[in-house]
Amino acid sequence: MTSTAPGDEPSAGPPGVLSLTGHPVRWQLLSELARSDRQVRELTALAGVRQSLASYHLGQLRQAGLVTMRRSSADRRDTYYSLDLAVCRERLAEAGTALHPGLRLVPAEPAASVSGSGRRKARRPPVRVLFLCTGNSARSQMAQAILEQQAGSRVEAASAGSHPKPLHPEAVRVMRERGTDIGGRRSKHLDEFSEQRFDHVISLCDRVRERCPDFPGPPTVAHWSIPDPAAAVTAEEPSHQAFVRTADELHTRIQFLLHAIERAPTRSERV
Repeated sequence: MTSTAPGDEPSAGPPGVLSLTGHPVRWQLLSELARSDRQVRELTALAGVRQSLASYHLGQLRQAGLVTMRRSSADRRDTYYSLDLAVCRERLAEAGTALHPGLRLVPAEPAASVSGSGRRKARRPPVRVLFLCTGNSARSQMAQAILEQQAGSRVEAASAGSHPKPLHPEAVRVMRERGTDIGGRRSKHLDEFSEQRFDHVISLCDRVRERCPDFPGPPTVAHWSIPDPAAAVTAEEPSHQAFVRTADELHTRIQFLLHAIERAPTRSERV
């Protein structure tokens, strides 16, 4: 005799996200995109497959909403693929729930400061993170402020640009609306940090990524292909809304970055 839990019906089959992500090539593509936004030729080399096959699997992931695509601001002939971690988390959570309500994934908080025995863990040195863009006038300044706001003393954040220019007033306005005043900060050239050691260096601009110098360490390097909000303004989307959208994307990405930071050894611990 077969029994089911009250109110439950036998499942017709596994959720589509499991078969979609369980394919070896698609899983490898997702794993690479979880670390950094990538161009298709990079993904082809990393996965060790033909470009046509990588493009096919990326198309499947895009159709499912797990992966997004943006034209490069450095070269419109290039394309950057990004993993939508928030969508992945929700789809995988739904897959767990489909098997049993008790298996719904709950987003973990960044690692607690207290161990299972109740004793405080040894204090780790702050993780150093550098954000880079072209002007250090909006994206990288906003990313620095958001990371500082979310991480507190656990992280030491900085930002710089390849061609610094004054802070954009809309970047200041959006961050002030989020409880952080960056109006007194100055824009900095990336050369100011070229001899410093960081745990993570994250480029936010496609142009900067292609010109990013090597930093000592070496740090963990990632790229987030985020359009310049000052250049993304259209008649349908006012300037302020473009900056709000950029801040929202940075906030989501930084939330996931903090989980990665908590799990990884710091630069001083790797030495």
